[in-house]
Amino acid sequence: MIGRRESASGAHFAFTDRWGGVSAVPYEQLNLGGGVGDDPGAVRTNRELAAKSLGLDPEYVVWMNQVHGVGVAQAEGPAGDGPLPEVDALVTARRGLALAVLTADCTPVLLADPVAGIAAAAHAGRPGMVAGIVLATVRAMVELGAEPARIVARTGPAVCGRCYEVPAAMRAEVAAVEPAAYAETSWGTPAVDVTAGVHAQLARLGVRDREQSPVCTRESQDHFSYRRDRTTGRLAGYVWLD
Repeated sequence: MIGRRESASGAHFAFTDRWGGVSAVPYEQLNLGGGVGDDPGAVRTNRELAAKSLGLDPEYVVWMNQVHGVGVAQAEGPAGDGPLPEVDALVTARRGLALAVLTADCTPVLLADPVAGIAAAAHAGRPGMVAGIVLATVRAMVELGAEPARIVARTGPAVCGRCYEVPAAMRAEVAAVEPAAYAETSWGTPAVDVTAGVHAQLARLGVRDREQSPVCTRESQDHFSYRRDRTTGRLAGYVWLD
């Protein structure tokens, strides 16, 4: 099943759960990640199923090889069979071209300025959020003509601050960069809330139209979670403009 959100201005956002695909255990069912050990044929089929359910041509969905960094690549058209860019964000000025981001606890960040015709998808894990992937992505959009005040931002299912336990020293390091990410687990230990950090950063950049998914991947059996299962599939977030 794919949760889809539209904006009145023509921006489209979608986030998958784990159901409706063909992958076998432990990747059941709609695994969209190609680098987790699943059968490549099953992943291709799942990507086709997901794209077609959204009314997209699978060839016009652009993926990336995510590396927990701050690199941003511009997508100008279908990637074909070439190597995927090793980045953690994609930006495009081409309407109708969908950008995809893979996650299994990290925060998928989908952005669009419908007036300028600019869309972006970013992968914000703890390292990327701290290093500045949100800033890098918005900056790349602005360079193409977007304005932060017009950007629509949606973040998808991710591990919540109540479940993302980390050592106290790591929490302190993260909070020194992004205080909004300081959290505590439901059992009283140090934690990090990456999504809260992402939204705080977007707010400081002037992005006002922001919404986040209420789903915690670690708590939801309908979603893949690396922290819960280790060997598991990947969810996807999609963004595109009419």
